[in-house]
Amino acid sequence: MRLRSVLRLVMTPAAATVALMLSMAGAEAAPNGSPSTPRQTVDQQARSLGLVDVKTVVADAVLDLRYATTDNFVGEQLYPRNARCLVHESMAPGLRTAARRLRARGETLVFWDCYRPHSVQQRMFRKVPDPAWVAAPGPYSTSHESGRSVDVTLAVRNPSCPAPRKVGDLCRIDMGTDFDSFTPRATAFATQGVSVSAQAARAGLRRAMAAGGLSVYSGEWWHFDGPGADVRRPIIDVPLT
Repeated sequence: MRLRSVLRLVMTPAAATVALMLSMAGAEAAPNGSPSTPRQTVDQQARSLGLVDVKTVVADAVLDLRYATTDNFVGEQLYPRNARCLVHESMAPGLRTAARRLRARGETLVFWDCYRPHSVQQRMFRKVPDPAWVAAPGPYSTSHESGRSVDVTLAVRNPSCPAPRKVGDLCRIDMGTDFDSFTPRATAFATQGVSVSAQAARAGLRRAMAAGGLSVYSGEWWHFDGPGADVRRPIIDVPLT
């Protein structure tokens, strides 16, 4: 018999109520007040490297992992369909802070990419061999390859959301470009060709992330680095599922 079944047999109604309250207290509530999804256990090798599932950090995080689809600049599915967003544990406090600030404004973090396997980085660079847009793979992990960078955007509730911007039951905010737009408009502080509202949305995202100690990469408005992102580390390769 499983331990959980045993506990159901011996717990009094009062004890069960206390246990439920303690369990919910440990879960970060989503914007609608519902408790977060259960903690997700990552692969043992990933854990040993300090990688955690972002959903255990930001409970209401929306995953729109483009490389798990063909909707990306390579035009090929690079991750498993059920890939998870893994980040290094050093990013956890900053992401929690950023998400909390955005949540207070009715905005939700959407994750486009997190930890990226080295083999995927190699395929990307073969497709776009321009270090200005795709980090050149080398003998060390890039920041994405060590789980110390994330690609994010924002979403809100909007009943009249245009279909291309729908993500789950939310609507991605117009940020001026889509993900992996290799154009001058995609740079973090671009103004030419970027609407005033999109500039403001980008600035709001930067402020929230900066409050958590996460810095924007000037070449991409969606890319944010965590502590130690620029430190050279050995190449790692762990499962995304």
